Amino acid sequence: MKVRVLVSLKPGVLDAQGRAIEHALHDLGYAQVSGVRTGKQIVLDVDSRDPEAARALARELCEKLLANPVIEDWKIGRIET
Repeated sequence: MKVRVLVSLKPGVLDAQGRAIEHALHDLGYAQVSGVRTGKQIVLDVDSRDPEAARALARELCEKLLANPVIEDWKIGRIET
């Protein structure tokens, strides 16, 4: 089963990559775009048939390794069987 985890910087944490993308978009003429924030998607193949067990494992992995709780938020996205 595939589990998608989305990790993003917490509000208020400087997103240098997002800022660079926003400046580049403005340079390309897309002045109507603002507030660009970046993040990452992590796709896990979990050997489980139980979606709740897969979600619990993903939660544990986020808390222990996949996200820095000081500066990042995370959420578990779609679970595909």
